[in-house]
This record gives sequence, structure tokens and C-alpha cells, in this order.
Amino acid sequence: MNGSTESRLRIPRNVWVVTLTSFLTDVSSEMISNLLPLFLFTVLGVRTSMIGLIEGVAETTASLLKVFSGWFSDRLGRRKVLAVLGYGLSTVAKPFLYFATTWGWVLGVRFADRAGKGLRTAPRDALVADSVDERQRGLAFGLHRAGDTAGAFVGLLVALTVLLTAQHTAALERRTFQIVVLLSLIPAVLAVVVLALGAREVKVSGAGAERPRLSLAGFDRRFRLFLGIVVLFTLGNSSDAFLILRAQNAGLSVAGVLGMMITFNLVYSLVSSPAGALSDRIGRRRLLVAGWLLYAVVYLGFSRATAGWHAWALMGVYGIYYGLSEGAAKAFVADLVPSERRGTAYGVYNAAIGLMALPASLVAGILWQGAGGWEGLGPGAPFLFGAVVALLAAVLLALLPERQTTGEVA
Repeated sequence: MNGSTESRLRIPRNVWVVTLTSFLTDVSSEMISNLLPLFLFTVLGVRTSMIGLIEGVAETTASLLKVFSGWFSDRLGRRKVLAVLGYGLSTVAKPFLYFATTWGWVLGVRFADRAGKGLRTAPRDALVADSVDERQRGLAFGLHRAGDTAGAFVGLLVALTVLLTAQHTAALERRTFQIVVLLSLIPAVLAVVVLALGAREVKVSGAGAERPRLSLAGFDRRFRLFLGIVVLFTLGNSSDAFLILRAQNAGLSVAGVLGMMITFNLVYSLVSSPAGALSDRIGRRRLLVAGWLLYAVVYLGFSRATAGWHAWALMGVYGIYYGLSEGAAKAFVADLVPSERRGTAYGVYNAAIGLMALPASLVAGILWQGAGGWEGLGPGAPFLFGAVVALLAAVLLALLPERQTTGEVA
């Protein structure tokens, strides 16, 4: 038996359970999320600037919960209960999309869904970090991301099947969207059951926990610098809803958009686990810099895309960026903070990203469409902006000081 297989067999039970939970959740979520911007734009007639506002408000408001839930899990010394509650809240919110007739209704559902994500994300990430040896931390987070993304792949296949069998027009229809919403409830419920029955609590010390606040006091300098660089990067990383709209603008049909996203998630899933293991060997920072540089190339490509196949090919490369970066970033956070403050650290980290979602998505919508009589710079403008910001962030990350204490991965 080779070393890679042995490493996977030693991955603890909680990592596998959380991975399966995320797989089922993403089967459910991705059935809906990639059709939602098309539903808003095509069925409800919502402008791109308003779509940006919906995405930004939902992510930003819910992100405040990430700080609280992470801190609270540190205070309790428990992770599982908050993660289960978060997944449960998102599941309860989904059916209401079936009845959505206005953008305000969609905003309400998106807020509740993202609030559930805000409640569960930091405790779930801390549960993974607490359950695994630091030498396998990158592999564990990479495996989790692979399972999460494999679920997205399956969810998109289901959505595409429904689309091809339930309607005969190129544009998305309300009835098709409603069928997808109903089907998405099955894996969502299963995800909550798997986590509730399968995960085992890992108790950690809650000593020294303070009241939750958006403060970096008490954290290592490298963590604070890393967080600032991530905030800058996220300013140019608007909602992926704009990538979907850009693909449609370049000529892809609704079925083509789903096929594009299937490709993205397949690549993402295949890259995540080996990339996580690679970060255990060569360091998280190197992998993150490479990922962000690739992001800049992809967004530059989207700014210049003139055909549907351009967007499809770029989305495949975008999957490589995600595979390189997502798991490595989560593992890097765990490297930079002590175990008793990981919940808070993940809360602050995820909240910082979420809080930037509003300005990032608003900037993207305004650059695309313009406001107050200004016609904007066109569909390629948000992606050119994102490419420049990502390049700057990658340079700053490459200049981040080397590790200051033993046990950190540079």
C-alpha cells in the first residue's frame, strides 16, 4: 500500500463525516445557486446592479454571524452543535425559493441561507482542524474541498438533467426552477442527518475567550497581515454570479452555463485533495501565490472573452485556482493561530471575506452596468478590475514575512 493511500486511511472519522456533509449540501446548493442569477435576470427581470446588491447584502450581513459562531464555539469548547444548527437553518430556508416572485423574496431566502452558512462555517472548519494532526492538515482540508466540490458537480448534473427534460426553450423558465428547488431538499436534509449522527465532538479549551468583536487584538502579526491581504484580494473577487452572467453574455445558453459549471466543479474536485497534500510538503503560501496569479490570468481572460467557449475554457482553469487556493488558505489559518482560538480565527477570516462581498459585488455591478446615467465600462470591466487587484494581492502575499514561531508552515 502506498504512502498516499495510508495517509487517507489515517484521516479521522470527523473529516470524512464533514466531507460527506459538505458533499450532500453542495449537491443541494449548486442545483439552485447557478440558476439563481439567471432566475433573477431572466424570469424576474432584475438588473445586474441589483443582483450584485442581493449577493453582497446576503453575504455581508450573514458574515457577522461567522465571528460570533467561531468565538462561541471556542467559548463552549464545542464545534458540532453550531455546525448542525447552521446546516439546518440553510435547509429550512431553501423551500421558500419555490414561491419567490420578487427580488425582495429572493434576498430574504438568500439571507437566511447565508446566515446558516455563517453559523456553521467557522465551527466546522475548527472541527476539521482540531480532529487532524497538523502534518495532514492540508490533506484534510483538501479532501473536504474535494468532497464539497464533487457535490457541486453532481448537483449541477441533476440541474442540467432537469433543464433538458422539463423545458424546450433556451431561457430559464419558472417551472423548471421550481422543480430544481424541490429536488434540492432531499440532499439538504440528508446532510443535516449525516452530521448530527456521524460527527463526534472534539472538546477544546475555551479559556481566555473574549466577547466577540471585529478585532484582531491578540492574534499573531502574520495572521493579521495575511487577513489584510485576503481582504484586498476579495475586493476584486465579486460574486461568481457575474461569471455566469458573463458566460451568458458571451453566448452560452442556460444548458451551456450548467455544462461550464460542471466542468469547473469537476476540475476543482480533482485538484483539491492533491493540492492540499502538496501544501503540506511545499508550504501553504507558495500554493496560494500560485493560485492567485492564476486567478488574475483567468479574470483577465474573462474581461476579453468574446465567445461562449472562451468562458467555458476559462472556467475550467478557474477550477484549478480554487483547487490550489481554498483548502490551502483554510489550513494556513490553522497554522497561524493556537488551537484554543481557531474558532474565533476562522470566524474573523470568513467574516472578513464575507464583509468584502458587498463592496466587491457592488463595484462589479456598477462597472458592468453603470449608475446614475453613466453607462459603465461594459461586461469585461469587473474582471479586468479583479485581475489587477489579484495580482497586487499575490505580490503582497509573496512578501509576507517568514514564519516567526515553530510549527508554522510558511
